[in-house]
Amino acid sequence: MLALLVLSAGAYFWAFARARRTEGGRARWPGWKVALFSLGLGLWYVATQTGTRAYTGQSMALYMGRLMVLAEVVPPLLVLGLPRGIALSRQSPLGRVLGLLLDPWVALAVWTAVIIFWNIPAGFNASVVSNTAAPLLPTLYLLSSLLVWGVVLRPLPTVQAAGVGNRGGFGLLAALPMMAVAAVWLYSREVLYTPYVNALCLWNLTPLQNQQISGWIMMIAGLPAMALAFVQLMMWLLALADGEGNQTSKPG
Repeated sequence: MLALLVLSAGAYFWAFARARRTEGGRARWPGWKVALFSLGLGLWYVATQTGTRAYTGQSMALYMGRLMVLAEVVPPLLVLGLPRGIALSRQSPLGRVLGLLLDPWVALAVWTAVIIFWNIPAGFNASVVSNTAAPLLPTLYLLSSLLVWGVVLRPLPTVQAAGVGNRGGFGLLAALPMMAVAAVWLYSREVLYTPYVNALCLWNLTPLQNQQISGWIMMIAGLPAMALAFVQLMMWLLALADGEGNQTSKPG
């Protein structure tokens, strides 16, 4: 994960330095975009490379907070930090790969698979106790969520053809798996994950309280994405109504 973070930072700032030396680079790549990307990198580092990892076995809520930072905070910051007007041909090899990965149905399938598989007891238990699976889950959350936010925010318009209405509908669909898992945690009457059944949780919480708080964290973390999806749908409906109004106002 650290290698991926360093590689992402290096590639971004190298490209930024080159763009600023060209005509129009400052307009396409303003400082506020760099600030957003840098904030995303900082939160990525805090969530994966600091002492918070040591408390995974003692607090499901803290673990879920880390995962939600990687899924719902870091990806939109990274995507919004990309420059405007990236010239990428749909027919180029990279354009074809990104076009496939950022296809709404592909992104939805990958995101749903990560959410469902890693939150059934077998997958989640492995992510807590296994040295191999422990770093894998945060990585999958980050990468699959990057696909989702890439569809929603559409940073590559030459490759992504989806309109604002389609992106709004996609955002609502993408929110359902996470909200379903959060609801299960909130309303379950027993602890679902073996490592937390008899765990001594932080802040004197019982394991069941810890699980319920994790549900609240996941549900609240998903609300901004759902709100954005509703806004996109409303924009599409208003544009549709405005277009129909203009047609009816024309003289016959």
